[in-house]
Amino acid sequence: MIGRIPVLDVSPQVDCGRRPAKAVVGETFQVAATVFREGHDAVAANVVLRDPSGRPGPWTPMRELAPGTDRWGADITPDTEGRWSYAVEAWSDPVATWRHQAGIKVPAGIDTALVLAEGAELYERAAAGVPKGDGREAVLAAVDALRDTSRSSAARLAAALAPDAAAALSRHPLRELVTISRPLSLLVERRRALFGSWYELFPRSEGARVTEDGPPVSGTFRTAAERLPAVAAMGFDVVYLPPVHPIGTTFRKGPNNTLSPGPHDVGVPWAIGSADGGHDALHPDLGTFEDFDHFVETARGLRMEIALDFALQCSPDHPWVTEHPEWFHHRADGSIAYAENPPKKYQDIYPIAFDQDMRGLVQETLRVLRFWMEHGVRIFRVDNPHTKPVVFWEKVIADINRTDPDVIFLAEAFTRPAMMHTLGAIGFQQSYTYFTWRTGKQELTDYLTELSGDAASYMRPNFFVNTPDILHAYLQKGGRPAFEVRAVLAATLSPSWGVYAGYELCESAPVREGSEEYLHSEKYQLRPRDWESAEREGRSIAPLITKLNRIRRRHGALQQLRDIHFHPVDNDAVIAYSKKSGPNPGDTVIVIANLDPHHTQEATVSLDMPQLGLGWHETVPVRDELTGETYHWGRSTYVRLEPGSTPAHIVVLRPSPPIGGSPTS
Repeated sequence: MIGRIPVLDVSPQVDCGRRPAKAVVGETFQVAATVFREGHDAVAANVVLRDPSGRPGPWTPMRELAPGTDRWGADITPDTEGRWSYAVEAWSDPVATWRHQAGIKVPAGIDTALVLAEGAELYERAAAGVPKGDGREAVLAAVDALRDTSRSSAARLAAALAPDAAAALSRHPLRELVTISRPLSLLVERRRALFGSWYELFPRSEGARVTEDGPPVSGTFRTAAERLPAVAAMGFDVVYLPPVHPIGTTFRKGPNNTLSPGPHDVGVPWAIGSADGGHDALHPDLGTFEDFDHFVETARGLRMEIALDFALQCSPDHPWVTEHPEWFHHRADGSIAYAENPPKKYQDIYPIAFDQDMRGLVQETLRVLRFWMEHGVRIFRVDNPHTKPVVFWEKVIADINRTDPDVIFLAEAFTRPAMMHTLGAIGFQQSYTYFTWRTGKQELTDYLTELSGDAASYMRPNFFVNTPDILHAYLQKGGRPAFEVRAVLAATLSPSWGVYAGYELCESAPVREGSEEYLHSEKYQLRPRDWESAEREGRSIAPLITKLNRIRRRHGALQQLRDIHFHPVDNDAVIAYSKKSGPNPGDTVIVIANLDPHHTQEATVSLDMPQLGLGWHETVPVRDELTGETYHWGRSTYVRLEPGSTPAHIVVLRPSPPIGGSPTS
């Protein structure tokens, strides 16, 4: 049933309110609703935000977002983790109604005495709800003025509209016909669920030795730990490991995905399980659990977390194959079907079949996840979650987060939009996206508009610039400038972004023309890299990545998703956008990037000055965080961006200094 004051279309609202909207601690987002009433009397609204203990938060008044739309909104910022709730209160505002009518009638001499008398009565009633010391005196003074017939009508009205009285009644309004929407749930999680910089590496490649006249020697957790200080120095927060479990030998893949491996080929880490164990075991070449714990502790000491790949699939040699045959799909000839994603075939991997023993699979998955949690893992990158039932993940994530709400699940789901969005809604804290395939200005604009809109209430993106499976043609053909600009875009468009090791070396050779697979892919073989020589010889873009992560940490505007605005540019090869955090101008970052890795591009950017908290005709100093240079930008800004030299501007608005001061460079 509709309320006395209609309150409709409250947002954010996920799955018609059946699932919680999401935020992280300190994240600001807007609660909005359609509020109106019959006739011409004024209405107002506010948000009621209740913390996990049920206590209401501070008064949060709403404002009409655009005149005449009846759409009201307010920004709220939860400050602790847990399950909150929010609702919208709408009410008739008799004071605002009287002010509007009095402002018309008194100057026109219409019912002046009666209007002022009604105002005095109304203000007297309102004063009862204003605390002493917080403006009650100003409201009562307005009452006296309204009743003072020795003054002119205009003076009496002006006293009632005085700023002190208006401010007091704004803080403590007189509310009639209060109507409240049904409460909606809000899940507030830790900040890493929204903001972080990820680095993916294969431990077996770090410190590995590969020679032509002998078997390869795998790297270990101990040798991989020696790489961690360099990763931390680049500013990464999360080190993501592919599966570290024993690898099967049946149908093992060789280099470049060959079906005829040699005796010393190491196999694909996602072909999990052998006689050495399954999902709760370590590959013996990588070391012991003591070595793994040392790796985790080393990362923690460098202020980084470990994310572990959780791939719910098996090699034909996994213990589950014989212990739980009901967990697999058997074909008519009795064989187990291997995984396929035509035209790709994964003969070395058996997918899981869920419908024979869903409960058993849930329990075993929980056991395995909690096993790794006991070894310090609090983030799981889930491989191909879209090939498993959604209800399975809902059960698993809910059970884990019920006792350990800090555990984060990232959905690696390059799949159809409906599945991606649903995985986010049912519990995954982060999701891979289509960013890798969005390279043009319009498609980037459209996609980020989607991700930062209603979807931001339940699906948080993580922009990986590459993965062991995906080397986009843009990177294959664009050279170093392509790697640079994609890093700039990922690091500034999304609060979470990631790179797969080798990106900083601009590795770009595909296995064949038209393929997104790497030549000599690390999925199939050891891939030791000479990091020191690359940096010494200037072949690494690690300095740029380091600078980007430093900029991200320095500016809260780049740590949020929901406030992004694209600015018109007269060149389709150049994209411009801004992100804000805090009140105008607050922390405001503007990014202008050349999307063409082959050619210098010139453009005029038409900055939306009001969106930046500025007047249309203002000129403001800005500082380029990439170069340290200072410019003065206004409504029309000319840029020249040269690949390999200046791929982008990342500038911060610098408010004018006090009179007598000057901008520092």
